[in-house]
Amino acid sequence: MSNDQKIVEDILKLKKERKAIILAHNYQSPEVQDIADFSGDSLGLSQEAAKTEAEIIIFCGVHFMAETAAILCPDKTVLMPDLNAGCPMANMITLRQLMELKKKHPQALVVTYVNSKAEIKAESDYCCTSSNAIKIVQSIPADKEVIFIPDKYLGSYVASQTKRELILWEGYCPTHRRILPEDILKRKALYPKAEVIVHPECIPEVIAMADKVLSTTGICKYAKESNSEEFIIGTEIGILHKLRKENPEKRFYPASELADCPNMKLNNLEKILWSLQDLVYKVEVPEEIARRAKRSIDRMLEIV
Repeated sequence: MSNDQKIVEDILKLKKERKAIILAHNYQSPEVQDIADFSGDSLGLSQEAAKTEAEIIIFCGVHFMAETAAILCPDKTVLMPDLNAGCPMANMITLRQLMELKKKHPQALVVTYVNSKAEIKAESDYCCTSSNAIKIVQSIPADKEVIFIPDKYLGSYVASQTKRELILWEGYCPTHRRILPEDILKRKALYPKAEVIVHPECIPEVIAMADKVLSTTGICKYAKESNSEEFIIGTEIGILHKLRKENPEKRFYPASELADCPNMKLNNLEKILWSLQDLVYKVEVPEEIARRAKRSIDRMLEIV
């Protein structure tokens, strides 16, 4: 038996004893996705967690995702295998900066991408995901100013689709920013029949070259339903494992091999085992912040 097989056996045994479930984001390493009870996007994973009988949630993703799970599952213990798994985009706006922005635009409503800290969600009117951001903004009366944070690229895409002027923040995902137009051109030259599917966190020049602009969940759904046999995927490369696993007869190519998030890849099998053994590292959100953050998430869910 290999070392990895032994670790997997130990995880499965301890998971049962602890009444735990393992959640893995679509960008996690293949072995982490394979051992998870659920894999998916950040909000979807938290919603799955809320439905289960599990007492402990091992969240393999980045910190804001575990916070969202803690907000939606207040009766469960949420653990992160590695507390250093943070999100650079979520760190690009502070509470002080948001409060100053709100002072400059006192009549504006704040729409916050779910890729943000709990304290930022708590000061927001609505949350949104990459799949429903357009619908959330469309639901807001046209005469209302809208602050959209923290991702300027998702925000600019939403603005282009809704024909609304949005007040954007200078945040972005460094991993998606690495996908360049020349990457798409190179891949198209190699695979001329492939459909180009990109995430809306990509830069506008890349989005303009895409056949489809979809969230991670949207990418997985579309890949199953499309008659195409080849796809160029413009998002974090961890999703390729899931796409290939679910569609073995189709071929998937990364738009760029550089679209690899080091924070997402901090979790591994050893750390999951240690997390279960020692019940580390617990993620908690102060009650008042959690209550107000949940309000912005609930408003989103009412609309979508």
